[in-house]
Amino acid sequence: MSFFKKLFGLGGGAEGGQAPAKPAGRQEHNGFTIEATPFVEGGQHQVCGVISKEVDGVRREHRFIRADRFASKDDAVDMTFRKARQVIDERGDRVFD
Repeated sequence: MSFFKKLFGLGGGAEGGQAPAKPAGRQEHNGFTIEATPFVEGGQHQVCGVISKEVDGVRREHRFIRADRFASKDDAVDMTFRKARQVIDERGDRVFD
């Protein structure tokens, strides 16, 4: 199964495919919501998450994945939050462009 199919939960259910990542944690930062959704790749937890915000009554999302991998799921979640806060601080609402 391709990397993108795994990432976005495409290509099947539990048999032969990976279930879509469920949030492992959630934080608020400067009016944005960050959901950490790390997934297992190559036996390690890969940094992955969603930055979202309601803009004019519509929920906008920015999904991201990093190459960073950790043996511990907690470490991957912590890094997801750190990277998402960095993106929000640098780009603000432009993250949705």
